[in-house]
Amino acid sequence: MESKAKFLGHPIHPILIVFPLGLLGTAVVFDAITHFSDDSRWTQMAFYMIGAGIVSGLLAAVFGAIDYFAIPAGTRAKRIGALHGIGNVVVVLLFAASWWQRWDTPSTPQTVAYVCSYVGFVLALMTGWLGGELVDRLGVGVDDGAHLNAHSSLRTTSGEPALKH
Repeated sequence: MESKAKFLGHPIHPILIVFPLGLLGTAVVFDAITHFSDDSRWTQMAFYMIGAGIVSGLLAAVFGAIDYFAIPAGTRAKRIGALHGIGNVVVVLLFAASWWQRWDTPSTPQTVAYVCSYVGFVLALMTGWLGGELVDRLGVGVDDGAHLNAHSSLRTTSGEPALKH
């Protein structure tokens, strides 16, 4: 099933998800560094990374929803896509709760802020696996003409450039 939201021939959702995953995952690493080093600057940086991760996660969700609604009903891909999408909404909500808990004191948050981030991170690993299942196993978002010797995404099937000047 080909993605419905593309940029230069590539699906937008997989391009964007690297940002929230990287930002939110790095925030968790920074929180862990704080625990081991007693240096609260890392947790303060995590606060800003969580904010950016939430914004980029919401943006990625828009394009994920576009692709989700194009998946045929009654398929395994539709069920996996629903779990993936709902799970990622929960991930963003957990990190948003963590961010909100940190608002007044970003360098010394309450324990609940850390717990929300850590639980969100573990859930993000699971929903990321579900996203991989959608693409790698079920072919969601993969161009219908994809194969080992497929032409460039910047060319049409006839070999003509897809982008005209």
